[in-house]
Amino acid sequence: MRYSALTQRIAGDGAAAWQIHDRALELRAQGVDVLLLSIGDPDFDTPRPIVQAAIDSLLAGDTHYPEVRGSAGLRNSIARRHRQRSGQVVEAEHVIVFPGAQCAVYSVVQCLLDPGDEVIVAEPMYVTYEGVIGACAATVVAVPVRPENGFRVDPADVAARITPKTRAILLNSPNNPSGASLSLPIWQALAELCIRHDLWLISDEVYSDLLFEGEHISPASLPGMAERTATINSLSKSHAMSGWRVGWVIGPKPMADHLVNLSLSMLFGIPDFVQNAAQLALDHDLPEVASMREEYRQRRDLVCSSLGQCPGLRPVRPDGGMFVMVDVRQTGLSAQHFAERLLEGYGVSVLAGEAFGPSAAGYIRIGLVVDQTRLADACRRMALCAAGLLISQVTLAVTQPSGAVSRGCRSKLAREGR
Repeated sequence: MRYSALTQRIAGDGAAAWQIHDRALELRAQGVDVLLLSIGDPDFDTPRPIVQAAIDSLLAGDTHYPEVRGSAGLRNSIARRHRQRSGQVVEAEHVIVFPGAQCAVYSVVQCLLDPGDEVIVAEPMYVTYEGVIGACAATVVAVPVRPENGFRVDPADVAARITPKTRAILLNSPNNPSGASLSLPIWQALAELCIRHDLWLISDEVYSDLLFEGEHISPASLPGMAERTATINSLSKSHAMSGWRVGWVIGPKPMADHLVNLSLSMLFGIPDFVQNAAQLALDHDLPEVASMREEYRQRRDLVCSSLGQCPGLRPVRPDGGMFVMVDVRQTGLSAQHFAERLLEGYGVSVLAGEAFGPSAAGYIRIGLVVDQTRLADACRRMALCAAGLLISQVTLAVTQPSGAVSRGCRSKLAREGR
């Protein structure tokens, strides 16, 4: 039987990236001790007051069709929170609620892009962006970023890729996978490009509450940008609510109206009991949220400190988020082969950087999604994996019959690997 061309546009490297994660789940099901660091799912429980709010709402009978835009209470809470954090003038009418930020990105792209349009995206990029843009037959124009620049996009590189077909720029700050955040001067330069070339800006800010260094800038707050920016956020990472599927878009009112029409066609909103719990999450400064953020910061520091001392491994310290990128090129393997060896031989599941784009080739992405004890164990296993590969390189390079030099190198590398 024949399938539509859409099925090909939404497949590709991004969809295949999860194969190693699926293999890790398979090994776990067989009883293998696997440390799962390949997915950005918080390991914390959703704060209890949020859970209780959902229970109370269910018991009150909030189980019928919801308002498609999202409840007025939740949209007001989202608008108020965004005003407080960005300074942008936002009201409930600018907000549309979706089942997660992933759905929000998809919906925005569907309402902004036509077949043949070009979208400039900083690369490495989140693995689903390619499929989301491909779904509406638009084209991703990747802007490679340099690891030596902390994986931060250079506005000059963006400017060089703008053509008459360019319709939008899609950026994620702090970034997944790199954790890089964009400073005010960078955002100002990008805003000037958007205004000069009449471009949309899609700003994915789902990690904005997990920024450890610097200040988060919401670009829609810059002069001339509110009317051309779709700001996307969610509670998945900040409040450990990934399974609740609560996300939203903030944009100009005409965009919001178009998004409502699209939601009517496929979603019809999210349950009221979920929205009521989300409203409580936004209206209260829950201590659990601050504790989770601090724990992520400590986990980042642990990984960077531990792996920074290991031969063959070089972590890139992220500004925020819940991942650390690690350069594994000195081991002699590609990131994909290193990740496979690490999983099969040492029981640690990570994603290869190539899944996020060529700029991340030679890097692996480590999720900070287990407690510090298990994360330290994962770092130890990674160090052993790298040391074993370096020992193999030395063994191949040394040709002395006695093997004395080779044994000495092996001993040193093994000590350092631990």
